Amino acid sequence: MPELVLRETKDSIAVLTMNRPEAMNALSMALRAELAAAVRAADADPAVKVIVLTGAGGRAFTAGLDLKELGGTPGALGAANPKSAENDPVLSMEACAKPIIGAVNGVAITGGFEVALACDVLIASANARFADTHARVGILPGWGLSQKLARAIGVMRAKELSLTGNFLDAATAAAWGLVNRVVAPDELMPTALKLAADMASIPAETLAAYKALIDDGYALSGREARRLEAERTSMLNAAVKPEEIEARRAAIQSRGRAQETH
Repeated sequence: MPELVLRETKDSIAVLTMNRPEAMNALSMALRAELAAAVRAADADPAVKVIVLTGAGGRAFTAGLDLKELGGTPGALGAANPKSAENDPVLSMEACAKPIIGAVNGVAITGGFEVALACDVLIASANARFADTHARVGILPGWGLSQKLARAIGVMRAKELSLTGNFLDAATAAAWGLVNRVVAPDELMPTALKLAADMASIPAETLAAYKALIDDGYALSGREARRLEAERTSMLNAAVKPEEIEARRAAIQSRGRAQETH
């Protein structure tokens, strides 16, 4: 039986690929558990600084929960929303200290849309499409879509998508701020890996601390978030030595000059 999540680690980047292309990478109970475990393993691996998540094949990032399994297995719907991260990929992703880049290679539907929203950055293939069909199935989301989507694209646009179940194409997703950028299908993984390499060039402890600061502050009011930033900045910056700043200054200047030439 093929692995449900393919894992490859190189140059501080872990690539996780949901591997049920014959079922459009639908999130069966087994795939959910394996994906959650893979995310936790990458998060715990000191050799990994950034995670890239994608789907096998060209049709789907993931089509969401496996509706055949939900319709034929007693208790399967309740099992889709466990209270711990052990078998829950979204809770595992949200708890991950390392940045997760979603490389959306095809459709991301309902639960698959929620997995995409759990990523820190989204790069979409021109073939990507997004849809929230929870209402059409007769269920409500359990991985945060009702709140995350409105915060990402605005309440009215979120209501349009969720209360119709209509698809959102990649170009519109970019225009609405749902994804960072759209690229040709054959440029998807190179683009995601290049972005991951840029992130991986940051010191691991700073990368994790900055991600946590953005995430934790986003949940607060503006005033509370500024207070949080001041508290954490004082602690982290006080530990940085002047010689470390000087060593990094030269690298920053060199990188800036290289970017000017492109």
